[in-house]
Amino acid sequence: MKKQTLYGMLGFLSLLGLVGVFTEARSFLAFFAFAVDFQYFFLKSDEMLEEQLTRSASRGFVAGMLVMAAAVLGTLLLGRTSPEEALLTGCAAGWAAAVVVYALTAAWYGFRENWGLEP
Repeated sequence: MKKQTLYGMLGFLSLLGLVGVFTEARSFLAFFAFAVDFQYFFLKSDEMLEEQLTRSASRGFVAGMLVMAAAVLGTLLLGRTSPEEALLTGCAAGWAAAVVVYALTAAWYGFRENWGLEP
């Protein structure tokens, strides 16, 4: 299976946004942001796209891990929560950071390619 197809499948995370529509948990509406990932099913696959997706994903992963570690350590050093709550806070912050960094870098690479700039 191509990486491009796997990235396109991230769009199915947008279905979690329906939880926010049908319940009072409005924070789930943020999952609709993943709908933009369906575009990868329709883009022409080439080496440049694969490289851009790989770079975006790796930067997102590293950012997520760093933010997770910082959030867990910061929460534990403040001493206001249990270690389990600190880990939960770190996982949530790390996941959010990974998604944001991935989305921003993927958008940046896409804009650069559309503008005709060098990779």
